[in-house]
Amino acid sequence: MESKIGLRILSTFDQLERDSLDLHSLFELVGGNPPAEREAVLDAVTDLVQRGLLSEDGGGDFYRRTEDGRLALAGPREITFYTREGCHLCEVAKAAITPLLSEFGAKLREVDIDSDPVLVARYNDDVPVVFLGQELFAQHRLDSDLLRSRLERRRPPGR
Repeated sequence: MESKIGLRILSTFDQLERDSLDLHSLFELVGGNPPAEREAVLDAVTDLVQRGLLSEDGGGDFYRRTEDGRLALAGPREITFYTREGCHLCEVAKAAITPLLSEFGAKLREVDIDSDPVLVARYNDDVPVVFLGQELFAQHRLDSDLLRSRLERRRPPGR
């Protein structure tokens, strides 16, 4: 479980729609200027880097949120779909996922693993890989009935 300040740091990348942020921006947006608050932000950044949720970006004081950092914020009806071009099983899985998105108000994030060496090392022989929220849901083949059932359980009350 992320600390409150760690979650604020990770979510700042989405709020600003930026891939890379510097410490100065994080101090202003997450902590503040008092020394104790700046120290708390710096400690949280250090922790996030050590845990692989942030990485240094080009030297200096810039940081990039890793895919693990983005996944740590995934909501319960967010589907992360790790894929690659030319993958037949990926095409089949996406065709099964697509109609469920609007039915359950789910959100799909497609990630081409070939754009990230860490993801290639992790999932090279396993695509498609599907996460539902922060949980691994499927590798290789997708059970669309099971996905429907899990999304149904995660539907907000009254929908």
